[in-house]
Amino acid sequence: MVDTVNSLAARVHELLVEAMTNGPATAGTAGFHDVVVRAAALGPDGAWLVAAGHANLGVLAVLRGEADQGIFHFDAAVAAGYNDCVALHVGPIRPLHGDPRFQALYQRMRITQADLDEFLWLHQEMQLMLQDAQTAAVDNIGRLDTGVSPLPQAPMPTREPDTPGVLTARIDLAAVQTALQRAALKAEFQRSSGNTSLSLIDDSWDYDRARRDAWHADGLDSQRLRAAEARAFVERPGAGTVLVPCPPLGSIAYPG
Repeated sequence: MVDTVNSLAARVHELLVEAMTNGPATAGTAGFHDVVVRAAALGPDGAWLVAAGHANLGVLAVLRGEADQGIFHFDAAVAAGYNDCVALHVGPIRPLHGDPRFQALYQRMRITQADLDEFLWLHQEMQLMLQDAQTAAVDNIGRLDTGVSPLPQAPMPTREPDTPGVLTARIDLAAVQTALQRAALKAEFQRSSGNTSLSLIDDSWDYDRARRDAWHADGLDSQRLRAAEARAFVERPGAGTVLVPCPPLGSIAYPG
């Protein structure tokens, strides 16, 4: 099969979902190394995927306590066009801020104000999706109905980004959405099938409460869907499209 930008983007998404599902401690690096090699073979069109591969290798290295290796991969990511300065302010990365090598690679990044707006929105949406998943899990405890409540997702931005680095962050959000949705559906199907089995063997099963639970859940599902739709990214009029240095290191408060 011939590699394409779309096929390798799908592969990055798959690798991220796997890491989020099984935990970064169990995530291997071979997949991202493979993406880097295959994306590099696509030439300029695949550069942003090279950047995505190196950026994720950098994150995994930092989480393993391998700061030098992390900086190596972040440097390679920036060389390939990585510019998600918001992601570089997440908690596990902040200890690198004092390293002159990290400072140097950060200072090489360039971004537009319009892209920075979207980066901030993308990372905020990752946090909001996580909060929605946690709230829904609590709300679904003890439900007696057999309905299944999916997690609604805010629509992905469709604007043409000024820099391809935005595409990397969009994959990150899509992976978060997929991983949380799969986890939620797995739990919901287990609850639903368990209630079905219990209702068949328990003569005292409370069918009236099950119906009330279903109505209540439908109402909450509708509220979450409307809230997610209302969170859709809206471009700020007049946001700059000229490349400028990223905001100073340490000046960005990670959303959430």
